[in-house]
Amino acid sequence: MIFALLQQKGGGGKTTLATHLAGALASPESSVLVIDADPQGSALDWSQKRSMLGLPRRFGVVGLARETLHQEVPQIARHTHHVIIDGPPRVTALARSAILAADLVLIPVQPSPYDIWASNEIVSLITEAKLFKPTLKAAFVINRRIVGTVIGRDVRAALAEYPVRALNAAVSQRVLFPESAACGQLVDEIDRKSAAAREIVALAADVRMLMS
Repeated sequence: MIFALLQQKGGGGKTTLATHLAGALASPESSVLVIDADPQGSALDWSQKRSMLGLPRRFGVVGLARETLHQEVPQIARHTHHVIIDGPPRVTALARSAILAADLVLIPVQPSPYDIWASNEIVSLITEAKLFKPTLKAAFVINRRIVGTVIGRDVRAALAEYPVRALNAAVSQRVLFPESAACGQLVDEIDRKSAAAREIVALAADVRMLMS
C-alpha cells in the first residue's frame, strides 16, 4: 500500500504524521518505508538523529525528491508492505507525481481557515488524478487540533464542503510530538499510554479501515 501525505501549506505536520503512521503500521510481519520527497528533508533528519543515538530501526527512511515518483515508487512498493511518501509543501510537479504514485492521499489540515483554504489546490489535483487513477482514495487528517476550542470542533463542518472525507481520528497539538522529534523517537517510545500515542493508534486504525 502506498500513502502520500500532502498539503500546500507548510507547517501542517506532514513529517510528524508520516513517521508516526509508519511506526504504527510497522511490525515484524509488516515492513514500512518512508520516502522523504520533501526537499527540506525533515524525515531524513529525524532518521539520522535516531541513528546517531543508537535507537533501534523501526522502519526505513530514504530520500527521493524526484518528479518520477509515480514511476519509481510502485517498483519500490513490491518489496515492502507499506510505503509512506512525505511530500513537498507546495503544489508542484513533484506533488502531482506523489499523488499518482499513491493508493491513498492523506491531507493534514490544522483547524485554521488558512489551512482549510490551502487545501483547494491539493483537492483539485486529486480530483484530476482520479481521471487517470479511478481507485485513488483521499482523506483529510485533522492535525494539531487544540482540544476544547470552538475552531477545533468546527473544522469538520468546514471540511465537509470538499469532496474528500475527514478521518474520524484527529491528532491534537501536544508537547510530546516536538519532544519526540527532537530526540529521534516516536511518542509511543516515550510514553505508550500518553494521549498522543493513543491518537496515533486511532489514526492508523482509521487508515487501515479506509483501505480495507
